[in-house]
Amino acid sequence: MSATGFLLVLFAAALTMIANLMLRAGIDAAGGFALGGAIDVLRALIKLFVQPLFALGFATYFLASVVWFRVVASEPLSLAYPILVSLTFALVTAGAVFFFNEPLSVRKAAGLVVILAGIAIVTLEKGVT
Repeated sequence: MSATGFLLVLFAAALTMIANLMLRAGIDAAGGFALGGAIDVLRALIKLFVQPLFALGFATYFLASVVWFRVVASEPLSLAYPILVSLTFALVTAGAVFFFNEPLSVRKAAGLVVILAGIAIVTLEKGVT
């Protein structure tokens, strides 16, 4: 994987984390989201999309996808995808702990360390140049 590709994966992961946090904040601000009948779901979706944080989070997800498309077009998918998912998992967890005061247990922290070590192993094995 090229250094540019790695930076793009990191950027896509960061955008995905930001999008997830904004979506969560937007859902909270809109009063939540629950599945029901078709009309109820449509009403709930409209309520979400008029909530600025949710709409911005949705747009940020789209931007993250555009960055990801560039990665998919130019980098080995078998290397880029695990890095994206792992980084996103770690970043979203950290953001949820920081912004939403979600608990971070020792087990979860240890898991994140293992995931980050895995990213390092995969990146070094395949080589980021």
